Amino acid sequence: MGVALVATPLTACSQFYSQSPQPQGTAQTGSSPAAGGGGGTLDAAKSRGRLACGVSGTLPGFSYVDQAGKYSGLDVDICRAIAAALFDDLNAVDFRNLNAKERFTALQAGEVDILSRNTTWTMSRDTSVGLEFLPVTFYDGQGVMVKKSAGTKDLKGLQGKAVCMETGTTTEQNFADQMRKIGVKYTPLVFEDANAVYAAYEQGRCQAVSTDRSGLVSRRTTLKNPQDNIILDALLSKEPLTPAVKNGDSRWFDAVKWTIFGLIEAEELGINSQNIDQFAKSQDPVVKRLLGTEGNLGQGAGLPNDFVARAVRKVGNYGEIYNRNLGPGTPFNLPRGQNDIWEKGGLHYAPPFR
Repeated sequence: MGVALVATPLTACSQFYSQSPQPQGTAQTGSSPAAGGGGGTLDAAKSRGRLACGVSGTLPGFSYVDQAGKYSGLDVDICRAIAAALFDDLNAVDFRNLNAKERFTALQAGEVDILSRNTTWTMSRDTSVGLEFLPVTFYDGQGVMVKKSAGTKDLKGLQGKAVCMETGTTTEQNFADQMRKIGVKYTPLVFEDANAVYAAYEQGRCQAVSTDRSGLVSRRTTLKNPQDNIILDALLSKEPLTPAVKNGDSRWFDAVKWTIFGLIEAEELGINSQNIDQFAKSQDPVVKRLLGTEGNLGQGAGLPNDFVARAVRKVGNYGEIYNRNLGPGTPFNLPRGQNDIWEKGGLHYAPPFR
């Protein structure tokens, strides 16, 4: 990725996180806060007055909880934007930390309303696991990190080496496919918890670790000596990371889907948290429909007509969310690249709000 990293923890430095203390409440195992009545998740969340969001909690830049119990990251801010759209309150969300193995079960059981946890959209998960995938929030690809001292330059250099990975992810199959393709034999060491993966790597139990490149960039900052680890140039897969909701709940799917598209559309139109009040006076019909000053688009999705305006005002457009968590001024400084809007050569594109 050509990213310069520093060994400092990611901290929330935005005005958005200083409005009030962040809630630490999480859904309890075995409970079903997302379930409720026969009206589906949207009605249940409205009745509850809070959003239940499943996250990782261990991945700086995406979803990370610090020692004070405050959450930050791109995945976290997506949930805050949804809460703002629903309740006009970015803090009306309870986060639940879920590992890769338990995340889908928790969503299917109704223990969370939405999974916003660096999850790859695949066909089998879409059709067999019972998930509905939302718009992609981060385009990624699988990579490999090794110790700089090992002198490993490419995947063939992993011949006979042990490679650490997290179970319950797309990582294992992707890696096995690539190694089989190039005829490299290796020893997989899999763990149910990401912390265990990187602990084993630092202890020297494996000579490499593989996951999404964004995850490698993120977790490298938490290692004892980040500069002693390098991410190989090899890209093993396509990994479109996206939030997900339970299958069969179209009203909730539509509400969340169009909130995320609204963040992207706002960036395309140049509307951000700082200038939204000026845009609210615009006579441009496209802007008026997006911000809910004209028409009833929100009502059709079970949302207030100004749902996008609420989300952007409280949390920011997609570009603001990206830059706050992953862009310049963060330990990652990840260039937008394919995560830019389509007019700037990226892949983010929102359907028309009409």
